[in-house]
Amino acid sequence: MAAERALDWVAISPDPLDAGALERWARRPAYGAVVTFCGTPRTSSTHDHDVVALEYETEPTLAEARLRAVSDEARRRWPELGAIVLHHRVGSVALLESAVVVVVSSPHRDAAFDAARFCIDALKRSVPMWKREVWVGGSAWSEEGQTIVSARDL
Repeated sequence: MAAERALDWVAISPDPLDAGALERWARRPAYGAVVTFCGTPRTSSTHDHDVVALEYETEPTLAEARLRAVSDEARRRWPELGAIVLHHRVGSVALLESAVVVVVSSPHRDAAFDAARFCIDALKRSVPMWKREVWVGGSAWSEEGQTIVSARDL
């Protein structure tokens, strides 16, 4: 598992996420498929306002441990995976900025697509993250909560 962990890069960061740099890090000569997912704030809101930003909060040590559990589970399901990147932003994230970036490389596209989809879905279900929607003149915590589960249970 130590060799695979060297190919995993998980992080919680207040800094902007550079999807291009993360994808370049995941590219390796032995892996011909690289799938990148970027989640960005959208203008629609659960509160009928035009969102201008999202604010994310979490406990970084716990969240990074949960991200590692997601990458570990992806590797258990798809042993051929190359690099796995799971980065989530905290703090204020404006429209068009990435709030989350998932990158998965593998020798072939099927595993890369399947694992990337699993990683973003598992991240959303297993990493405790609180989201506030911000609009001109106000804000509110998102009401789209769900029960936090283990990545292995997904």
